[in-house]
Amino acid sequence: MTDPIPFLRALFDRAVAVADPMQSLAAHLPARPEGRLVVVGAGKASARMAEAVEAAYGPCEGLVITRYGHARPCHGVEIVEADHPVPDEAGMRATARMLDLLHGLGEDDQVLALISGGASALLVQPAGDLTLAEKQAVNARLLASGAPIGRMNVLRKHLSRVKGGQLAAAAYPARMLALMISDVPGDDPAMIGSGPTVGEASTPAEARGIAETYGVDLPAAALAVLQGPTGVVAPGDPRLGRTENVIYAAPGQSLAAAAEMARADGVTVEILGDAIEGEARDIARHHADLARAAQARLAPDDAPLLLLSGGELTVTRRGDGVGGPNAEYALALALALDGAPGIHAIACDTDGVDGAAEVAGAMIGPDTLARAAARGVDPARGLDRNDAHGVFDRLGDQVVTGPTLTNVNDFRAILVTPHEHPLATG
Repeated sequence: MTDPIPFLRALFDRAVAVADPMQSLAAHLPARPEGRLVVVGAGKASARMAEAVEAAYGPCEGLVITRYGHARPCHGVEIVEADHPVPDEAGMRATARMLDLLHGLGEDDQVLALISGGASALLVQPAGDLTLAEKQAVNARLLASGAPIGRMNVLRKHLSRVKGGQLAAAAYPARMLALMISDVPGDDPAMIGSGPTVGEASTPAEARGIAETYGVDLPAAALAVLQGPTGVVAPGDPRLGRTENVIYAAPGQSLAAAAEMARADGVTVEILGDAIEGEARDIARHHADLARAAQARLAPDDAPLLLLSGGELTVTRRGDGVGGPNAEYALALALALDGAPGIHAIACDTDGVDGAAEVAGAMIGPDTLARAAARGVDPARGLDRNDAHGVFDRLGDQVVTGPTLTNVNDFRAILVTPHEHPLATG
């Protein structure tokens, strides 16, 4: 490791590669069943997952819904693209067709459900009299509220006809194997894609409380849904008795792969956690403190130290800029470090899309603020406006991958070198 920037980018690429369904899914498939097999799914990685299934099984019957630009070639499974993070008409129509496909299956039939991050927006069947436009408005308000993903998903489940175990219930009495890629802190299968194949114990009253806590204004139709009986399926419901949920790829595995790669290059690694949540700028300031403290402990001849973390950070929207939690974290980290020598970092979303931009994230170094000043860019104002992507675009420090076709959440790495190490001047 002689140059921090390509080194950090290589670690991110490694974290993404080990979560690629084409590399990891086949090992978790059983032998192809003799009877009818129906493949369904949703999420940013679902088309790639379906591609991996057909690579192992051959052409299959089924339908999966993925984000625009994330389709993959399949020979039997139909791939439908829809909008994310705000649901659209294409997603709603495809979800209705998916439920029709599952209706009437028998005990001898097998369903393979492929679920990854993004399924919450892509599986769309509003409950009650809630319209798509109203569902879109609620989703947009949730995304701007700063609510953690787990809280968002509880509300989404109770406003849906497909989330919170309802997809699995629709397939009953067929057997279902749900293979999941986790993009949620703690790897709770009930939170991945709002748990369409997992029972849900929360109540409509809890969902209303979440909306109140985070200032999410609900339309009358949504309030009516949350004041009546819920459609979510309780854990232990007999309709879930023939469903098996398996998380086969998760953030911890990707961080471990990056850590192994770094150690092979002579770098000491500390994993701060794979389930970190919180406001992006607050976590960044905390991590800046950790990096400075770690650097103060390093002797001149010590190996560089890598601080790795994952999870899902949030942004409370205050301004009118183009931002995302990873870019906002990176910008806040640069401001908190204030040009500290020998500290470089990368923060990216493993699906290649960070917030409102088709950009994975950004990289920073000791010269980030100086280069910004030289180009007339004000990073502090950019942070105030939630315009981190605007700042990094002008600096040329964005990480652009295009669709990675997987999603194991945020990847953050801070490389700390001793004060007198040659890399400390970079």
